[in-house]
Amino acid sequence: MHTTATIFGPVFVLVFWTFVVLNCVGYARIRAAIRGAVTASDFRLGESENVPEHVRLPNRNYMNLLELPQVFYIGCLVIYSTNITSPTLLVLAWLYVVFRITHSIVHLSYNNPVHRLYVFAASNTALFVLWVISAVALWGRNVA
Repeated sequence: MHTTATIFGPVFVLVFWTFVVLNCVGYARIRAAIRGAVTASDFRLGESENVPEHVRLPNRNYMNLLELPQVFYIGCLVIYSTNITSPTLLVLAWLYVVFRITHSIVHLSYNNPVHRLYVFAASNTALFVLWVISAVALWGRNVA
């Protein structure tokens, strides 16, 4: 059973995951500073070339979570505010979130670019289909 507000379940999970990754950024930076691998000046204009790759990686993933997911958040707000929540849209929203979390896990662990690409493409496909179905539902409502 679903209600209009159930579309926010995947939204809350992705927001929570974004904060998890943000904490990974802080952890990596503090750990590198304690070990003497970086100094505060290495972050003066963001992350300089002096910052080791393993310290930059969590920040890059965090930035990924602030880019295209914004389109997801807007889509979910459209779905909620227009009352077009459906089981199909809920499944697509959850798939998007699962693929984004999987993308982060691949990126932050063994970081295979091909695997990352597959998961990233799958997430984008789920998001695109979510928007197409939403547009069709709204268009059909306005035409009738």
